[in-house]
Amino acid sequence: MKTTILVADDDEHIRKLIRIYLENSHFTVIEAADGKEALEHLSTKQIDLAIIDVMMPHINGIELTEEIRSFLSIPILMVTARGESKDKVKGFNAGTDDYLVKPFDPVELILRIKALLKRYNVVSEKIVKVGTVTIDLERLIIESPDKELALKKKECELLFVLASSLGKIFTRTQLIEKIWGIDYEGDERTVDVHIKRLREQLTSFPDLSITTVRGLGYRLEEV
Repeated sequence: MKTTILVADDDEHIRKLIRIYLENSHFTVIEAADGKEALEHLSTKQIDLAIIDVMMPHINGIELTEEIRSFLSIPILMVTARGESKDKVKGFNAGTDDYLVKPFDPVELILRIKALLKRYNVVSEKIVKVGTVTIDLERLIIESPDKELALKKKECELLFVLASSLGKIFTRTQLIEKIWGIDYEGDERTVDVHIKRLREQLTSFPDLSITTVRGLGYRLEEV
């Protein structure tokens, strides 16, 4: 499943330009001509990142950003023709993550989007395969040609991260930040508990093994 990006701008030509570059970079694009339409999409669809223009009818970009922050935690990139410092301050105070002034370099736009997605740990694909085993983050399942197993959300996210970098050692801190977030205040042993549960469930998938690397962390290996 591709990463879905909302482009909210009342200028049809700007939306078309952004759409072309985003789709060329393998993103799915949903367009909104004003803040009201953008909110409707955000309330009914799975959006991974929002690109928002400041000057829009009905609900402007600042107000839209504040609304998004009240119920969603997604990356927001503000794109506007207004480059004054006071406008940037308003944008950041409202909750935007980044700011790009028109006219902009589309290549820079893509780079900023990818940096924001990485910061928020949003993956462009929600399916990863290890040999004959598929881990589906969207459906929260792990499956092979002859079996399927449903996982809890955090367990699936943990397995997905490990499988996305097969053989790489992840420390407990790295796994906490990627899955629970940098603001998580719980004990790192939470990771150990989830790893234990995953190992118990992976007994039916003998091709996969979560290895403990003493003093470092965990890694997933294909047996």
